[in-house]
Parts: sequence; C-alpha cells; structure tokens
Amino acid sequence: MFSKEESKKIRQEFWTAFGTNYPRKWLLYNTKIKDVTLKFTLTTKLAQVSIDVEPSDEVIRAYYYDKFLSLKSIIISEYLDDIIFNEFYELENGKIISRIYVELENVSIHNKSTWSDAMKFLHDKMLRLESFFLEYKDFIES
Repeated sequence: MFSKEESKKIRQEFWTAFGTNYPRKWLLYNTKIKDVTLKFTLTTKLAQVSIDVEPSDEVIRAYYYDKFLSLKSIIISEYLDDIIFNEFYELENGKIISRIYVELENVSIHNKSTWSDAMKFLHDKMLRLESFFLEYKDFIES
C-alpha cells in the first residue's frame, strides 16, 4: 500500500513518462463541445480511454449519448471494435455520466512493470478515438 503522497508521486511520474515517450498534443478537454471530453484514465486496476458526456442537464447528456450511439456501428467497424457504450456510468465520486470507452485490465499505475503496456494502450486507443471524434465532430455537435 502507498501513502497518498507516494501515490501522487507515482502518478506524476507515470504521466511525465507517458508524455516523454508519446509526445503529442491531445484533444482531451479541447473538443469545442461543452461537457464532452476525451479522457485518459489509469487506476490501480485498469487503463481506459474514453469519451465522457457529463453535462448537469440530463436532456443534453441523453442527446449527445444518442448521437454517439447512432455512430456505434461506424466506430466499431472502423476505429475501435472493442468499444463499450455505457449511458449511465458511475464515477468513483458517485456522479453519473455517459461514457464511451475501451479498457485494458491487469495494469496498475502503482506497478511500473505494467506501465509500458498501459502507455502503449493509452496512446494507440486515444489516437483512434481522436480520429473518430474529429471525423464526426460536426455531426455530434449539430
């Protein structure tokens, strides 16, 4: 088990190493669509790359989720065949969002021997997710 300070230091070390090994300006929060973001997640159990739809207004969240859902066959056939759609994804803090994501299990931010696999996964999957998002951004926001 790690203290909060040790865990924070390890997380910083991972993300610094990731940025060094895979230098790139990612889209992430700069989608130009309010409340729609692309995210990297690495926990002590898994890595995820996701599109998060998290407005406070349920109607807006459902609207954007339905837009992504209408593109499901395209994203599966052309970008990420293992993508998961979850309209009611619960975050650790209890907040419910819609999340479209891929994940890799059995990696841990606290286990440096899994970092290489996690970094490769995060990089490769985010490249594909960004490509999809940029290709269909106009449709998503219309």
